[in-house]
Amino acid sequence: MQKTMEKIAALAKGRGFIYSGSEIYGGLQSTWDYGPLGVELKNNIKAAWWKKFVQQNPLNVGLDASILMNSKVWEASGHVGGFSDPLMDCKDCKERHRADHVIEGFMEANPGKVTGITTVDGIGKDVLKGIIDEHKIACPTCGKHNFTDIREFNLMFKTHAGVVEDSKNVVYLRPETAQGIFTNFKNVLRTSRKKVPFGIAQIGKAFRNEITPGNYIYRTREFEQMELEFFTSPQEADKWFEHWVDFCHKWLLGIGLKAENIRLYEQTPEQRAHYSVGCFDIEYLFPFGWGEVWGIANRTNYDLAAHDTHSNEDMLYFDQEANEKYFPYVIEPSLGADRLLLAVLCDAYDEEVVGDPNAEKPDIRTVLRLHPALAPIKAAVLPLSKKLSPKALEICDELSAYFAVDYDDAGSIGKRYRRYDEIGTPFCITVDFQTVGDEETPADNAVTVRFRDSMEQERVAVADLKDFIVEKLKY
Repeated sequence: MQKTMEKIAALAKGRGFIYSGSEIYGGLQSTWDYGPLGVELKNNIKAAWWKKFVQQNPLNVGLDASILMNSKVWEASGHVGGFSDPLMDCKDCKERHRADHVIEGFMEANPGKVTGITTVDGIGKDVLKGIIDEHKIACPTCGKHNFTDIREFNLMFKTHAGVVEDSKNVVYLRPETAQGIFTNFKNVLRTSRKKVPFGIAQIGKAFRNEITPGNYIYRTREFEQMELEFFTSPQEADKWFEHWVDFCHKWLLGIGLKAENIRLYEQTPEQRAHYSVGCFDIEYLFPFGWGEVWGIANRTNYDLAAHDTHSNEDMLYFDQEANEKYFPYVIEPSLGADRLLLAVLCDAYDEEVVGDPNAEKPDIRTVLRLHPALAPIKAAVLPLSKKLSPKALEICDELSAYFAVDYDDAGSIGKRYRRYDEIGTPFCITVDFQTVGDEETPADNAVTVRFRDSMEQERVAVADLKDFIVEKLKY
């Protein structure tokens, strides 16, 4: 079975996970809407992260900061002056490219030809242009070497607050959620009565005007982050950095991602952000190749020190035990909710032959082997006959108080099983005539539970059904 993005995208659209944004108007590039199943899956992923990183962790608290912030925040963080991509146009085909990506593609195709550098990260536009001209690097689209000069393009979306559009009212859609945490550091410290080490977690939307979005929902202009900013003393920063790298890796395995599809990549000094002294990317093997899902960085004390300088507010932390003041170091595990959702879909997607594999037309079962805790619908209640609907609906109503349940009485029981296999429902509950009994046979008040992955079945008393399923939803 070859797992492709085309198959996964087709299932995601056909079954109501992900739709193209503004589709009836021709869409808008790289915008996506989460359908009934997609929003449930995404909410379950976010809830699982929040539970592990906040609810079950006494060191961490939560925050939900505003998307719109004073523009001085982004001046202090360096985004206004340095958050940009080096762009150039091909004069022949009019295609727009990122200069660093064009050079990276050339270096991969011609190893060793560009000497003196190992990465183009952080290289200025004049040097990039020199490399392109020296090696006569061609346009990836048309093959010609006829580029415009390189210009820096800021990735932040700019708008105006209020009725007058002038420079005084400029605001930006936040390109990251972290700065809302840093600007609230003293507020959280005071109101939560936390002491270093402690963390502030946040889930929220961020926006980047990416020039080359793509690979489905992997790289988009509007995305959702699940971030933790963990504040520690400078002396303990290395210890906590190692802790969070290991913690995040184990959590991904705990929600069901296969170990062989995950790897840790340590960024080189040239690849790291200028404020970082260490960064590990947790990458996932997508059908299009390895891609970063989670970045864990040691941001040092850069952010709090920068806001201390620009805001004239004292952002120093007083350590009572050490009897000293300092800017805490920050360890930042930053995870893309949309990217993780895509990884979860890719990892769970499976096709298997049911029955005789040598048949002229083998029976192929498509199944999403989602961890039960993440599945959009935890259980489907299926009456064997519509005559059994009253009892089936009663069971459905009782279970829906504890987890997401669906009801379906249309079509053969086999076809209904397959429909729920495709959307990752771990348990199908069949209500049959034995459940309710008749004049000759007493009711056994039990149902048949079918397991998605093994297709095995087990008889379970209706009274025990809720506890039976809840136990299997743990991870």
